[in-house]
Amino acid sequence: MSFLLLKPEEIQDLIDMQEAIDAVEKGYVGAYQYPVINAPRRRVHSPAGVRISNFPGGVHAMGVIGAATRADHVVQLNDGQNQEYSYREHPIHILNDSNTGELLAMVVGEPVEKTLGYTSLVALRTAATSGVAFKYMVREEAETVGLFGSAGQAANQLLALLSVRPHIKKVKVFSRNAENRSAFARKYSQKFNVEIEPVSAAEPVIKGSDVVLCATNTNVALFDGNLLEPGQHITGIIGGNVQLVQGGFLKSARREIDNRTAERANVIVTNLRESVISEKQGDLYEPIESGLVKLKDLIELGAVAAGDALGRNNEEDITYHKNNNGTAASEIAVAMLVYEKAKDAGRGTVIDLIDSNVLQRDFSQ
Repeated sequence: MSFLLLKPEEIQDLIDMQEAIDAVEKGYVGAYQYPVINAPRRRVHSPAGVRISNFPGGVHAMGVIGAATRADHVVQLNDGQNQEYSYREHPIHILNDSNTGELLAMVVGEPVEKTLGYTSLVALRTAATSGVAFKYMVREEAETVGLFGSAGQAANQLLALLSVRPHIKKVKVFSRNAENRSAFARKYSQKFNVEIEPVSAAEPVIKGSDVVLCATNTNVALFDGNLLEPGQHITGIIGGNVQLVQGGFLKSARREIDNRTAERANVIVTNLRESVISEKQGDLYEPIESGLVKLKDLIELGAVAAGDALGRNNEEDITYHKNNNGTAASEIAVAMLVYEKAKDAGRGTVIDLIDSNVLQRDFSQ
């Protein structure tokens, strides 16, 4: 018996965003149709702000079940208004055959997406998850994007949108740092071959945009939901940090989108309803607690991708995808894709194992 060990330098330049979106869609459909193969993300935190995230689950359509784990160090900035990650360790993905249980691979590290270059697997699968939602929730004729954020996740989200809506013509980008948003516009207008205009306030990001993307590390709402226009789609990617708040390390729970946005949305799709409540994810937890939104009205992404629910009813709907947390379905789907591509390319180290049945027999004698 053996498995394939893939190190960081061996998982580069293997996949592109569209392939990641297709794999993640399989993951969400599978988890919706067979829920016990997927579990919500679980996190533990140290008093110093070190966070371990665990993702157990699989994608049976891809023949895989397993788990992922990663560590990062969360640092509070601007008196709790936002946060950053001062350190992120390489993630580890354990892949087993979902039919036999056989260990297939251990994937260590972050991939390089073919267009973006280096990116984290968490950023890639987060954007690919948004990409699945874009496919079903963004109007086909969408041309203009308003983007909050100018770091790596903003680039990933934009690439995911361009992958499923290639007719996008213009992007308006806003972040608090003028130099960062200008640099983003210069770099990605060339890389993505789309016009990107840096703007100096939130309102022009919303006005006239078909899609509003939020990709920041903020802990406060980015815009007033009263600014939203009919037909717009909004994506938010912030999950929850309730454990860090409860532990006294951070002062405030995460927010990116205000209650009014949730109240005005005609369709709200989330990755997992359960996590909205269990992690007290402010963008939806607070509107639910305030009676503005009902938990039962939230649609899970898997139901939309499986064709059992609509992501948009008509051209005038305001649609809202809360990409609220990572799931094993998305993590393992991307890791399995990386493994298959690496194996085909002859990469990695084969590690021989003693047959577990032999070990059990020896110990029982």
